[in-house]
Amino acid sequence: MIGEVEAAGFPFVGWRRAPTGQEADPVDFSDLSDWLRQAMFAPASTYAADTLDEIRRLPTDAVLSIDLLVGCALAAEVAGIPHAILSPHISIRPLPGMPPAASGLTPPRTEAERAAVDTATDTIVLAMERSRPALNAARRAFGLAPVTTAFAHYEQAERVLLAVSQAFDFDGAVLPANYRYIGPLLDEPVWSQGARTLWSGAGQPRILVAGSTGAQNQTDLLRRIVRAVGKVEAETIVTTGPNVDARDLDAPDTIRVVATASHDALMTEADLVVCQGGHGTVSRALLHGVPLLVIPLARDQTDNAARIALRGAGLRLPATASADEIAAAVHRLLAEPTFRTAAEGLGAAVRADLDAGGLVREIAAMVAAHRDAASRDGGRLWG
Repeated sequence: MIGEVEAAGFPFVGWRRAPTGQEADPVDFSDLSDWLRQAMFAPASTYAADTLDEIRRLPTDAVLSIDLLVGCALAAEVAGIPHAILSPHISIRPLPGMPPAASGLTPPRTEAERAAVDTATDTIVLAMERSRPALNAARRAFGLAPVTTAFAHYEQAERVLLAVSQAFDFDGAVLPANYRYIGPLLDEPVWSQGARTLWSGAGQPRILVAGSTGAQNQTDLLRRIVRAVGKVEAETIVTTGPNVDARDLDAPDTIRVVATASHDALMTEADLVVCQGGHGTVSRALLHGVPLLVIPLARDQTDNAARIALRGAGLRLPATASADEIAAAVHRLLAEPTFRTAAEGLGAAVRADLDAGGLVREIAAMVAAHRDAASRDGGRLWG
């Protein structure tokens, strides 16, 4: 991350009080309320303090922060400068008529499905609201009034920027006025760009197994996937990511296992991508018109899997799927051309959204509006 920031011409400043590593990104997702408390609300005051330090160190026009970092929103509010939330997945805040985040549900068509969506929505709202006392304690520490909802920072932000394609999301979403789709952000990380693992010219189907870059206890799942694709007549490359040791996968010699590689380079000639369903991997595969087998473990992965399966661009299996079940799905995806056709069609729609996307445009418009307002009011530009 440091190298990427500095290569773009910006100084890198690390968190000083706020948690980092697994303390900031807990691995255990079994209790949603507890995960949200640990990742989002308990450290809010430390993120706010670190962000305020930077706002006060240099003249600052605006704050852009990931949706989980509530403390950054508090800092912007204290400083009186505009704040935008960047959400690298579907909206965490439930939207009318839409299945909520982390539910893995599709738009309801029956009373039973509507009841399931309502229950899932109630679950995430309750999980968030359980941490509202911690949020209000952080607000009071910075002289801010308490809020009546744990989703207040989504309502108060000048922009909530969903870094997903509208074509990828479910149809019919009614977005709040401050929400925007900006398309996926798919610059390849610096650490993968130099790893030019390439396919051979063997002429077999080509399968890319893309492990998550996050720590999600995925070793056992990757081991089952490796056993499954080992039963398929195909050329397979596995990228483990930084949190899995290749030696733990017991891969046969016919499967190449590497820590990292350029997914763009591999997907150009891939016939299938098998992954956990992170939005970056899913979006990248679609842009290359490659069908997917998604086996989600955590976070937004179930939501991405639901969208892929609904659109016919791939298949979805549960995290408990056996090697035989995974192998059967792989065989089907390679044998039935309708999956690639659907992936190519959805990928073309995602690319059109990506070409029209506007993260920088939205931030620039937000800052310009704030400058205009400050000029008219004769107020200070910086807090």
